[in-house]
Amino acid sequence: MARRTHTSALALALAAGLTLAACGSDSGGDTDAGGDAGGSEGGGASGTITLGFIPSWTDGLSTAYLLEDQLTKLGYEVEMEELTEAALLYTGLANGDVDMYPSAWPEVTHADYMEEYGEDIEDLGAYYDNAKLTFAVPTYTEIESIADLTGNADMFGGQIIGIEPGAGLTAATQDSVMPTYELDGDYELVTSSTSAMLTELEGAIADQEDIVVTLWQPFWANSAFDVKTLEDPEGALGEAEALHFLGTAGFSEEFPEAAELIAGIQLDDEQYGALEDMVVNEYGEGQEAEAIDAFLEEYPDAFDTIVTEES
Repeated sequence: MARRTHTSALALALAAGLTLAACGSDSGGDTDAGGDAGGSEGGGASGTITLGFIPSWTDGLSTAYLLEDQLTKLGYEVEMEELTEAALLYTGLANGDVDMYPSAWPEVTHADYMEEYGEDIEDLGAYYDNAKLTFAVPTYTEIESIADLTGNADMFGGQIIGIEPGAGLTAATQDSVMPTYELDGDYELVTSSTSAMLTELEGAIADQEDIVVTLWQPFWANSAFDVKTLEDPEGALGEAEALHFLGTAGFSEEFPEAAELIAGIQLDDEQYGALEDMVVNEYGEGQEAEAIDAFLEEYPDAFDTIVTEES
């Protein structure tokens, strides 16, 4: 089945002013007039499934391409929907305009979104169980704990470099970490995007400057950059949580074969790390299909429901 990457018409679902990121051309047919990207009409033998993900959040990027490969082999047509904020994903899921979010943090980080939209979202299962929000600094920076940031704002120019404003990590930093460690007033949380944060981190390390950034695990940047995770003695960033596949309500009824495949996916640290590294670093943009082929060749038994041939 052919893959389609496009920007669908989510205007009805996102009437509150949320907008989609443009993400390339549509090489296949259009969605129906109501903007519903799911369903069996107009798709492949088993229907069309839209995966919504944020490209700069590479947990979802890597699992989206893994699911694209596996669902295509089952006979589904897969549409890849690039979005810019978690709020867009949860709104799209709740309204049925996005069929799946392939890497959600619903237990802690996105708990507010689940409280708001959860009645219209189906949890399709967890694929990884050791995800954590973190703060990090270069290894040469002489602090070991978030508590050590207190009274040391001058070391970091009074800034904590964050990611997207709508991220759960941003909310946790603003609402929990900064008041818990009395950082308000001394530090400004600078938000923009994950890629901008990584650019700031790379530049600071190149110049041997001190910098503190918001990060998370698993994330390839933890090994690609010379950084260390700061201890969080007060637990302000929360406990480890599982990463889940979320679907729009009724997903498993509409796409039973897909739901069965998805429920069987559980990755350990080694498997998840290899998947993300291959998609993001070894192969990179434009070669995601090759990265998934390489991952499945190296880990042919990565999960119980793995599909090896197109149906």
